[in-house]
Amino acid sequence: MGSFSSDGVNCHDFEPITTRLMPTTFQEIPRERPVTPLLDRADTPDGLRRLAEADLETLADELRQELLYSVGQTGGHFGAGLGVIELTIALHYVFDTPDDRLVWDVGHQAYPHKILTGRRQQMLSLRQKDGLAAFPRRAESVYDTFGVGHSSTSISAALGMAIAARQQGEERKSIAVIGDGALTAGMAFEALNHAPEVDADMLVILNDNDMSISRNVGGLSNYLAKILSSRTYASMREGSKKVLSRLPGAWEIARRTEEYAKGMLVPGTLFEELGWNYIGPIDGHDLPTLIATLRNMRDLKGPQFLHVVTKKGKGFAPAEVDPIVYHAITKLEPVDQPVAPKAVSGPKYSSVFGQWLCDMADADPRLVGITPAMKEGSDLVAFSERYPERYFDVAIAEQHAVTFAAGMACEGSKPVVAIYSTFLQRAYDQLIHDVAVQNLDVLFAIDRAGLVGEDGPTHAGSFDLSYLRCIPGMLVMTPSDENELRAMLTTGHHFDGPAAVRYPRGTGPNAPISTELLPIEIGKGVVRRQGSKVALLAFGVQLAEALQVAETLDATVVDMRFVKPLDEALVLELAASHELLVTIEENAIMGGAGSAVGELLAREAVLKSLLQLGLPDTYVEHAKPAQMLAECGLDAAGIEASIRARLAKLGL
Repeated sequence: MGSFSSDGVNCHDFEPITTRLMPTTFQEIPRERPVTPLLDRADTPDGLRRLAEADLETLADELRQELLYSVGQTGGHFGAGLGVIELTIALHYVFDTPDDRLVWDVGHQAYPHKILTGRRQQMLSLRQKDGLAAFPRRAESVYDTFGVGHSSTSISAALGMAIAARQQGEERKSIAVIGDGALTAGMAFEALNHAPEVDADMLVILNDNDMSISRNVGGLSNYLAKILSSRTYASMREGSKKVLSRLPGAWEIARRTEEYAKGMLVPGTLFEELGWNYIGPIDGHDLPTLIATLRNMRDLKGPQFLHVVTKKGKGFAPAEVDPIVYHAITKLEPVDQPVAPKAVSGPKYSSVFGQWLCDMADADPRLVGITPAMKEGSDLVAFSERYPERYFDVAIAEQHAVTFAAGMACEGSKPVVAIYSTFLQRAYDQLIHDVAVQNLDVLFAIDRAGLVGEDGPTHAGSFDLSYLRCIPGMLVMTPSDENELRAMLTTGHHFDGPAAVRYPRGTGPNAPISTELLPIEIGKGVVRRQGSKVALLAFGVQLAEALQVAETLDATVVDMRFVKPLDEALVLELAASHELLVTIEENAIMGGAGSAVGELLAREAVLKSLLQLGLPDTYVEHAKPAQMLAECGLDAAGIEASIRARLAKLGL
């Protein structure tokens, strides 16, 4: 069988690559910055493109060492970046970035991209206050063409860029890199369906790092990829099409013959049927094949789809063995640093939820657990093992998760949707249209509510109280500690209609947890401290700070518990007996729990000074959670300062 050189010129027959330099596998994370003479010359794509192609595999080893070192110093996403070292080098080597637009999906895998695009020295500030963001963002670098954080957006964004380039008469390329997990989301397929309709000149690269689509990787498929991606093959195909199109039925027969022949050797029939020219799968750690294939595909017209198979954690032995554990890591502590005693804290809120889910499943056979690809994060591991027939991981498909739950509720099941606050935003229409309008019994266990720290604004749960409390029929609860979380989950499970319990990331104050499954009275707050003049109305975990401040100000403190229905009688009673009401929540002030209190006072024509404390009308940038809370004035010092300023203004 004939073949083609990397520039598409017909030449001698290919011999499949049988030997090459394999990536070095490292056993430990280096504590000292590695010696990287090639990377020193290639810390921008321009420098990278000046290197000889023969040096790139050595560069890959150096880049992998640098990534290990930098993430070891800062903590952060780990396994995905190790898996795309070779792909990142190949993309910046072949394409003229940043003029060619490179869009990374989610961004977990973009750390090598950051290192190669002039940010190597800044990597030690990653995920820290005023440092580099955990994900690509446009304001950080011209090489970050699209801000990401949530999955499955890359193809839509790259398609928009490709069409805009065509309208502007520009020849720049658009490339989307999407993982096999992100490809499970409906949005990705919406874009895959649209691109052929508008005949977009763009390239989608499927980074298959779990072999979830195909295991057909090796010399044969690499060999085929070079042939199928070459310009000569493409021109022969187009020439044949023109000739055969003049013969009735001939082109259709030839097209089907080609499709079936390719289908026997490569798993791209689905993408071909959608209108994409599918190439692959190829070994994503084979730099020569990657570069040759990308060069061939660079100048092909129309929608192009390249399937590469990589190994998450590639090149770091522990991560290759356990990619889930090494999805992200915490920073290395200095070897000679004394171990500080850990502060006493309770279990993680997600762990309390996971235990409750198992306990309630024991008690109620109707309960089912649903998660959009967050089994570990939302702590459904034990439930999935004990009740596999009642556990459903729907992959990265939040919209489907919610409507799937609605369908189960229609038939008498009691679905619990375990979901991060920031990801529930993606299924808002389904929450309203499919669950709430029909008043279905679906419980939403909303994890990562409020500020989440180093992952920044794309992952913060800043808006859930605002977008939930406006939905008719919703029950919205905000636990202040671990035991309250358990009780509220039970309350939501027994509620006749849609219910939501939102709780933060991390650990609680170590409150005693009852093993009983007892609900609490709906719509009733609890006075935790009686004081004078000032009443602090806490919605959620800021109760601890409120109690601390109250000791200084002799203030009343109320654990409000419910955002909807609001304990209106208690609020009006407090308004009648105090000079100042202060609402405290880790949610956007606009439309949040404090707004609910203000609306009640306005409706009842109660003139009372109201101070609403919460998240400001801005995106709070990544930092340590304590730093973020202090920046927003939601730590004890900030709350006290705001109250004293208001009292001074009132002359109290």
